[in-house]
Amino acid sequence: MDKTDQEIIKEVITFLDERKAEDIVTIDLREHANIADYFIIATGANKPHLKALYDGLQRLFKDAGFKGYQKEGVPDSGWMIMDYHGVMVHVFERELREFYDLEQLWKDAPTLTLKEAE
Repeated sequence: MDKTDQEIIKEVITFLDERKAEDIVTIDLREHANIADYFIIATGANKPHLKALYDGLQRLFKDAGFKGYQKEGVPDSGWMIMDYHGVMVHVFERELREFYDLEQLWKDAPTLTLKEAE
């Protein structure tokens, strides 16, 4: 059974929040872009934290039966991406997140809270 976008978003945000990721934001891109339906953006405190978040997200996707997810990046790069059928999760180091500023780039797209994803 495929999960809905909202179920995936809720599971990912809950995971990131429980693992102390910072500044978690979900952007609804459905009306603004064709590269993804949603971006989930979070910041890790340091490279070991980024690695733990990235490894944990891979386990989450596998354990939840999310088949066909894609992943890019390594913790040393400071930016890792996981994409599951239009829900793209970006985990950054603070400096790179500020440099690429995806929230500003997609400022016209609405953001969601965890409550709205339920």
